[in-house]
Amino acid sequence: MAVSACITRDTLIDMGDVSIRELRNQGGEIVDRAAGGEPITITRSGRPVAELRALRPPLSAEALLARWHRLPAVDPTALRADVDQLLDSRL
Repeated sequence: MAVSACITRDTLIDMGDVSIRELRNQGGEIVDRAAGGEPITITRSGRPVAELRALRPPLSAEALLARWHRLPAVDPTALRADVDQLLDSRL
């Protein structure tokens, strides 16, 4: 399994290249790597065909509420004026 080079190690994560054969033969290990945060590029005949990445866990209700409370207030009159300016009034 080869690991591709990064432009800069400070900002980019190494992405492992894995052939379809390696994925078939070492699937559990490769999925564990992806689950650990390593993005994996799946290759066929040396050409990238897919990416395997960890899923983000769903946000909790508390996290969603915290995000909602940080949203700026919406002025409905200003929003309507902006929409009217952007859209054709004949619609």
